[in-house]
Amino acid sequence: MFPSLKPTAASVVCWIALTINVQAATPYLLNAPVDVSGDFHDFANTIFTADKLGEFDAATASGKIQYQRNAWQTAQAFDNMLATLKPVAGNEFPGREYAANPELPFTLEFVSPRTVRIRMASGANFKPFDSLMLAGPVPHDNSWKYEKVDGGHRYTSQFGSVTITEKPWHIEFRDAQGRLLTRSYHDGDDGSFTPRLPFSFVRRAADYSRSLAAVFTLSPGEKIFGCGESFTSLDKRGQKIVLWTTDANGIQNQKMYKPIPFFMSSAGYGMFMHTTTPITCDFGSSFAGLNSLLIGDDELDLFVFLGSPKEILGEYTALTGRPPLPPLWSFGLWMSRCTYDNEKQVREISAKLRENKIPCDVLHLDTGWFETDWRCDYQFSTNRFTDPAKMISDLKNDGFRVCLWQLPYFVPKNKLFPEIIEQNLAVRDAKGNIPEEDAVLDFSNPNTVNWYQEKIASLLKLGVSVIKVDFGEAAPLNGIYASGRTGFYEHNYYPLRYNKTVSDITKQITGDSIIWARSTWAGSQRYPLHWGGDAESTDDGMAAELRGGLSLGLSGFTFWSHDVGGFVGKETPDLYLRWLAFGMMTSHSRCHGQKPKEPWTYDAATMDQFRAIVELKYRLMPYVYAQAKDSSERGLPMLRALLVEFPEDPGSWLVEDEYLLGSSILVAPLLHEGATGRNVYLPPGTWIDYQTGKNYSGGWQKIEADKIPEIILVRDGTVLPRIALAQSTAQMDWSKIELAVFAKDATKASGQVCLPSDQQLRAISVTKSGAGWKIQNDPLLGKVSWAITAAQP
Repeated sequence: MFPSLKPTAASVVCWIALTINVQAATPYLLNAPVDVSGDFHDFANTIFTADKLGEFDAATASGKIQYQRNAWQTAQAFDNMLATLKPVAGNEFPGREYAANPELPFTLEFVSPRTVRIRMASGANFKPFDSLMLAGPVPHDNSWKYEKVDGGHRYTSQFGSVTITEKPWHIEFRDAQGRLLTRSYHDGDDGSFTPRLPFSFVRRAADYSRSLAAVFTLSPGEKIFGCGESFTSLDKRGQKIVLWTTDANGIQNQKMYKPIPFFMSSAGYGMFMHTTTPITCDFGSSFAGLNSLLIGDDELDLFVFLGSPKEILGEYTALTGRPPLPPLWSFGLWMSRCTYDNEKQVREISAKLRENKIPCDVLHLDTGWFETDWRCDYQFSTNRFTDPAKMISDLKNDGFRVCLWQLPYFVPKNKLFPEIIEQNLAVRDAKGNIPEEDAVLDFSNPNTVNWYQEKIASLLKLGVSVIKVDFGEAAPLNGIYASGRTGFYEHNYYPLRYNKTVSDITKQITGDSIIWARSTWAGSQRYPLHWGGDAESTDDGMAAELRGGLSLGLSGFTFWSHDVGGFVGKETPDLYLRWLAFGMMTSHSRCHGQKPKEPWTYDAATMDQFRAIVELKYRLMPYVYAQAKDSSERGLPMLRALLVEFPEDPGSWLVEDEYLLGSSILVAPLLHEGATGRNVYLPPGTWIDYQTGKNYSGGWQKIEADKIPEIILVRDGTVLPRIALAQSTAQMDWSKIELAVFAKDATKASGQVCLPSDQQLRAISVTKSGAGWKIQNDPLLGKVSWAITAAQP
C-alpha cells in the first residue's frame, strides 16, 4: 500500500500547476493546431533518450535500443534558470515489474537503393492498420550490402550508406562519396550551455501516452523544403512547423490547409514521417544545428530518401503514389464567384463569355445552388433552377463543364441531419454525442462512405463533371471514429479519406480522375486536384500563394491551383491582371472570390487584357498537357521551384518568387502594384523572352514585361508545341500543331507532345536546316500536321 498523503498548501499549488500544464496541451480554440512540442518539455513528463544498442541482428537489420530514463530539472546560476535533462530512477511500483531503462525494438528496412525505412517502438503496439498514405505494399530491396565496422554496423548501396553505432546509439546517413548527410543526435555528442532534446520519446504523466522525438543534425548552410502548402518562407530552416490540417482562414499565417509529413534537404536527403498524428517540425528553430521531428505517434515509422530533389520526389511518390492525368478540359479556365445561385445567371455568364470571346471550360457553382445558401443537401433549388439537367447539357454542348460545391458538415437545420444521426454516420464524442454543433461525416465508417457517395453519384449522373471537395480540416480532435481511433489519429487522416471518397465515385461515374479540394494529407496527391484556399486580395496574398504552391510541389503534388485575384475582398484591375497572368501559367486556372470575377465587371481595357492572358494558355495547351503527363508520371510538380531543375546551381535554392511551368518555361510574376518589370534570377544557360524574343544569360537580369504583365522566358533549345486558339479545349484541333522553336545558339531543339486521344507522351526534336528547322523522326507518323516556326510569340 502507498502511504496516505495529507494535502498541504504546497501540494495543492503543485497540483494546480500540473493541471494547468496538462490542459495547456489542448488547443485553446476549436480546431486550433495541436503542437506536441510542449509535452517534451513538461516537467511532469518523463523523457527516455535513445542511449545505446542493446542487441542487433545484422541479417534482419533489427535489434533493440536501450533507453535512458530522464526528467527535466532546473539549474540556477547568477539569477538565470535553465531546464536540463537528468537521469532518474524508475518511479513505478512494484519496481520489478517495469524496466527503468527499457530495451525496445528497432528495425531497418531497405525499400530501394535510395530509400531506407526506420521503425522504432516506445512500447507495446496494438494498432496495425492498412495505411491509405501508401500507394501499395512497401517493396524490399536486396542491393544493400552489410559490413561490420568499428563500433557499429553499416549498410551500403550504390547511392549511399546508413551506419548504426552501438554506444552511444546513432544512425547516420552518407552519400555515395561518403559525405555525411545527417545523423541522429545524442545528448553526449557535443558541448553547449543550451539545453537540447536528444533522440527520445516522452511518456506523459497525465495518461502515460507516448510520442517520439526523432532528432537529427543540420549542417551549415543546409536548407529545408516541403511540409505541404506552407505560406511562410520557402526554406523552412529556422522555422517551427506544426503539421495539423486546419482552416487557415487566409494564407499569410503559419496554419496550413495542406500539411504533408515530408520534407527534403539541400544536403541530399528527404524524410517522410509515416503517421497521421500531429507533428511539430523544429528545423533549427530552437537550436540551429538540430532538426527535431516531434511526432505525436508512439512509434516511429520514418522513410529516408537519398539523392537530388528530382530523385527524392521520385522515391517519395513511388511510395505514396502519383496522380493520374486529369481530363484535358480541366486545364482550361474555370470561371466562378461566391456564388452563382440561379439558372438564368449561369446561362447569362456562359453566353457573355462566348460573346466576348473569353476562352473558358468550366463554370463553378459555389455555395448557392441549394434552396438555402450553404445548407448542403445535394439538391438544386427548385425555385431558382428550372431544369438543372438540361442546363448542364446545354452548357456542355457549348464547351462548358459544371463544377458543384459541397462540404461534409451538416448544420442542425439541414434536412439530412436527422438521417445522419439516426444511421450513425457522423463522428461522436466520448459521451456518444455530436462533438460540435454540426454533424461531421465519419469517412472511416464504410456505411458513411456508401451513403455519401450515393449523394455525389446522383449529381454526377445528372451531368456534373467535378465536385468541389471543400473544407475537411475540422475533424474533431476528441471525437470517436468508427475506426476505433480518436481524432488524434483521424484528424489529419480525414482529408485523405475525403479526397479518396469523392475521387473514387467520380472516376466510377464519369471516367475522369478529378476533384477540386482544399485539404490534404500524405497520399492526397493521388487524387488531383487541389487549390490554395482563401487568399487575401493583395500583393502580399499573391506572393504568399506562390510560396504555398511551390512548397506543395516540393511535397509531392503535381497539380495545384489558386483563386485568381484572391478570395477575400475586391482586387484592383492591376492586381487582377497580374494575378491572372500568374494563374494562367499554373497547371490549373480558376477565377474565384467573394466579389464578381467576370472581366466585363471591370472596364473594356481590362477585359481585352484579360482575354489576351487567357488566350496565352489556350495556345500553349499542347505544351501544358504534355508537361502534365510527364510530371504526373514522374511525381514532379508542374509549378516547379528552380531548385528542382537546377540543383547544382546555388542561386536556384534561394528563389521563392519565380518558378518553372514544367521543365522549359520560367515564369516571374509581377508582385508589386503598377509593376511593369522586375529583377529576375536566371539559372545557368541562355533564356529567351517568350514575348519579345530577347536573349538573356544566367544570373540576375532586370527585365520588362511586354503585353502580358509577367516575365515569361524559355530555355534555349526548346520546342514549344502550340495550337490554334479555341473557345474551349473541346473545340481544339489536335491534328494541326505548331512547333515554336526557341533557340539562340542551339542547332537542335527538343520538346514533348501528348495527344488527348491516346495520352501517350512522345519526344519531338528539330534540327537547323538552312534558315529554318526540320523535324526529326516524326513521332506521330503523319497523324499530325506540323508547322515549324522560330521564336515568335
